[in-house]
Amino acid sequence: MSGGVPGAYAFNRTRGTYLATELELARTHWSRFRGLMATDPRQFRAGQGLWIVPCHGVHTLGMRFAIDALYLDDNNVVVHLEENLKPWRFAAVRRKATSVLELPHETVSATGTSLGDKIEIALGHAEKAQTA
Repeated sequence: MSGGVPGAYAFNRTRGTYLATELELARTHWSRFRGLMATDPRQFRAGQGLWIVPCHGVHTLGMRFAIDALYLDDNNVVVHLEENLKPWRFAAVRRKATSVLELPHETVSATGTSLGDKIEIALGHAEKAQTA
């Protein structure tokens, strides 16, 4: 990870807690495919995240650490989640999801995030917060 977009974050409005304060966006074909592959585990720590748009499912091929993944619909509501998704696995595909937020493992349990939670995504000064 390159450290995220300045001012970008993911905030769980339902729980009143930040999921990521250093958020990176993957929206091109290559950045969505690459995701966190070959990322050093020490470079994906608490407070960081990768938002993949568009996305219906993820994998952890080529990764050396577990992640949590939040599947969000077009209103940024959690429609599915994967906790502690280990390396070299395929996660579920969810057609309701329009994006996936990848977070360091244990973020879901530490924040109490669950199905139906509303997530606010802000991508710095270039784009407005997406809260619908």
